[in-house]
Amino acid sequence: MMKADPIAAIRQALTRPGRETSDYDLNPDTVLPEGRVLKPAAVLVPLTTGPNGPQVILTKRSSRLKHHPGQIAFPGGKIDETDAGPVDAALREAEEEIGLPRQNVDILGTWSAHETVTGFMVTPAFGLIRDGFSPAPEAGEVDEVFSVPLSHVTDLVRFRIEGRIWRGVRRRYYVVPYGPYYIWGATARILRALADRMAE
Repeated sequence: MMKADPIAAIRQALTRPGRETSDYDLNPDTVLPEGRVLKPAAVLVPLTTGPNGPQVILTKRSSRLKHHPGQIAFPGGKIDETDAGPVDAALREAEEEIGLPRQNVDILGTWSAHETVTGFMVTPAFGLIRDGFSPAPEAGEVDEVFSVPLSHVTDLVRFRIEGRIWRGVRRRYYVVPYGPYYIWGATARILRALADRMAE
């Protein structure tokens, strides 16, 4: 159940110690190579408030992309050498991908990086959009920008565990579907971690 002030609840959840997450959480038999080199990345989890209650903004990646075409994702990407850190990278990527001005975002907090099966360490940065925002998706990267009620993606009952064969092995992962949108993988895992912390 959502608390009276869900944004305050998120701030509080971000201060709680939670176990580290990865794409391997539901696959404990996976043996990861020692000395593997992971690429640093960051995503912005953009939140809005309004008459319909708090929302989480997500993107549908372009179907023309080489990696993860058509998947649901937070705006984000690799941390460049010119970025001041994960938060700076997340804000830069959100501005590039969905036209979100960084000065309109109040960062609520971050937590430990999430390891993906594609070799990234992704730091989630949670940000509250202060003013009205009209998305401007970058045509080469984003097909659609949409929002999901925060109450939907912080309700543990909405999450399922599914699986598919990946590189010859069955991999299990969280999904939290919303209407026509199939939210899964790292995006769903980060949202599941938020739901877990808010339920504490």
